[in-house]
Amino acid sequence: MKMSSLVAYEDSESEEESFDQREKRTSVLVQTPTCEGNQDAATLFCDQTVLEAKGSSSALHFYSHPCEIGDKQQTPLCFPSFSDGSSSGKRPAAVYSGVRPYVPKRQRQVLSADPADPKHPSEPVVGPQTRQNRILSDVSARLKPYLDKKPGAAGIPRKLLMSLEGHHGPANTVQWCPVLCLSHLLLSASMDKTFKVWDGAESGRCLRAYTCHSGAVRDACWTPCGRRLLSGSFDNTAVITDVETGQQAVKVDNQFKVMCVVLHPDSPDVFLCGGYSSEVKAWDSRCCKVVKVYKAGIQQTLNILFLRGGQDFITSTDCVSRDSADRTLIAWDFQTTAKVSNQIYHERYTCPSLALHPQEESFVAQTNGNYIALFSSQKPYRMNKRRRFEGHKVEGFAVQSDISPDGTILASGSSTGFAHFYDFHNARMLHSFQAHSQPCLGVSQHPILPATVVTSDWAGEIKIWH
Repeated sequence: MKMSSLVAYEDSESEEESFDQREKRTSVLVQTPTCEGNQDAATLFCDQTVLEAKGSSSALHFYSHPCEIGDKQQTPLCFPSFSDGSSSGKRPAAVYSGVRPYVPKRQRQVLSADPADPKHPSEPVVGPQTRQNRILSDVSARLKPYLDKKPGAAGIPRKLLMSLEGHHGPANTVQWCPVLCLSHLLLSASMDKTFKVWDGAESGRCLRAYTCHSGAVRDACWTPCGRRLLSGSFDNTAVITDVETGQQAVKVDNQFKVMCVVLHPDSPDVFLCGGYSSEVKAWDSRCCKVVKVYKAGIQQTLNILFLRGGQDFITSTDCVSRDSADRTLIAWDFQTTAKVSNQIYHERYTCPSLALHPQEESFVAQTNGNYIALFSSQKPYRMNKRRRFEGHKVEGFAVQSDISPDGTILASGSSTGFAHFYDFHNARMLHSFQAHSQPCLGVSQHPILPATVVTSDWAGEIKIWH
């Protein structure tokens, strides 16, 4: 009994299979015995196989004559002989219509980063390396007129520009990107376990939301390059996240709830974390290890402020005594971890936030005494008792304050929902308005846009004024 076999390679096969795999699979299919008989060794012979392409069909048809093994007949696989005389074991050099080229695994992983056309899933697509970044590449048209000019005098906003909604918990922190050409980007951190980047100059839309924390995000800030974000959370972790991709570059466990995070001004690879602990930890993001520990007899660190140069920093704590607060503000030497001074603020009020003056050697502290105190940033860090910024309410909320880039206007939130603006040099209130119906927590003045301020409240609402 003699039989002839037909083997066809259809274009519906996956392009991920290599040519060698197809040979192996086909040889198993066609070398199956077709009848029973004596299996003694015999002479095996076969005629040359012919390759035929019919019309426009993309299938390759292989025809072979029967082979005989004693009384048993079998149809072995005979590979085609191509016109170029190439070996039958090699991949044919010719490319036939309907046959897609093999794509290596590593290249497929790169291409899979972008969605492909469902009709042609294996066709090459443009990868993220050649596509322009959507967040960091564009410069806002509203910023361009101010980039080449010297910053003018700060102004006071009078009307609402836009309202940003998206957080479902108190928005503790709002901060503009420090890179001037990217200063249209606005960072916000919320107790709803997320922090977000917004377009705060034109559209007002949320560009990306980051959900790398399992607890409330108490604080967040930009890195000096504007490409990464540092965040601290009640899940005990501090995370450095890539702005564009949202991927975590660094994640460290502090073993306490993180209330505040700050980068070293001269070494951005080093950052400090403070919170529900008597310790403040300094981390090196390059090795993810604690490099320094600052210990004090306190229960909680509310805020951390590096002074100019990065050699000293100030911590605000919750430690108050009956008649004085000798540890409410503590000055530390960054290198030696020694206390420089703890006799800075002697009134029995805690200070939920600190802010450094951009030009003068001074800093301010928001106090629960419903005023902002002014201190010298030079040793021994004396408080200016003649200049207080009064008129707003704090009442236990983490109300922030901010100084304009030219150092002339001090802005502050309020537990009443108002935003207040003071003349920094004479402490006189210049203007105030009802910004929110809930307590106004965050406030930040834009680095180059005149009279542009962002505020945030206890309900998670963010508003931009100009």
